[in-house]
Amino acid sequence: MTRNLKGIFEQFAQQECHNSSPLYEQLSYAIAQDEAILRIAAQIPKEQPIPNLLFASVQYLLMTQEHPLRAFYPRFTDFVQSPMEAFPHFKDFVLTHTQELAYLFATKRVQTNEVRRCAYLYPMLCDIFEQHKKPLALIEVGTSAGLQLGIDHYQFRYGDTTVGDQTSSLTLQSDNRGESLPKSIAKPFEVATRIGIDLRTMNVNEEEDLDWLKALIWPEHTDRLQLLNQAVHITRELPIQLVDGDATKKLQRIATQVPEEEMLVIFHTYVANQFSPEAKMNLMQSLIAISKTRPVYHIYNNLYDEQLHQDFLHEHQIEEIRRIDQAESHARWFKWKN
Repeated sequence: MTRNLKGIFEQFAQQECHNSSPLYEQLSYAIAQDEAILRIAAQIPKEQPIPNLLFASVQYLLMTQEHPLRAFYPRFTDFVQSPMEAFPHFKDFVLTHTQELAYLFATKRVQTNEVRRCAYLYPMLCDIFEQHKKPLALIEVGTSAGLQLGIDHYQFRYGDTTVGDQTSSLTLQSDNRGESLPKSIAKPFEVATRIGIDLRTMNVNEEEDLDWLKALIWPEHTDRLQLLNQAVHITRELPIQLVDGDATKKLQRIATQVPEEEMLVIFHTYVANQFSPEAKMNLMQSLIAISKTRPVYHIYNNLYDEQLHQDFLHEHQIEEIRRIDQAESHARWFKWKN
């Protein structure tokens, strides 16, 4: 098992952390060579992204614990030490807190609520609204705290173009490296229903949940932390319905709550990679069943591949509207496809 984990941490360092998180990159390479830490990481459920859950759990504990490891996290100090020197302190912290970490591994999940991913969802929703001229009913699978469900209350900046809610306190900036964005982004869309489903939704009014969301953000990504705080301030005031449970089993019933005069859009980003093959099949069967009685859009990635898909389902038929190449994982850039 630890041999498999060695490759997982090396791949995480190379493909996820390089040029993004120097601390996690250096720690991942060191962990890959350390049997003691790998044995502890082996306690993490296999369906979870193991490096993410390990690092988030450590950062979560560091919020309330004094330890030399804090000197390597920009969140905790203005005088950050070199990541090259972090691993001995990281190992000491992990070995000192094995019981607390085991509890977090068993009770927490990777539920990163990356609000900037709204940047590539926004043009899709604008297109859907323009085509059907109906208010949208948004249902998000794997919603975490539901921050993406506030998408129509955010402002977006693509290069020199600014669209969305011009009065918003939150501006999401992303670089479009693909084809020109559709003209429909100039006209804001209307959202009538906002529903988020997760095995355990996150309540931003609960300190523990909010701290966990912050712990999931990588140490150097202070901009992401700021966006999270701004999105939380906005979504607290919105009528978002959060539902605990298995979306593959509850989706059909929830969809029946949506008025017929609304255009149903079901979406999920960076969630389906945690689904079993059976769960993926059940999700698709639920969507097809919904399409018997009403049209529905399905926006997703990580179900079959890492591309972002937009499909239209109606009367058992699935029409692919567009497929977008994999974006930067935190949506700093994407490649639009018309």
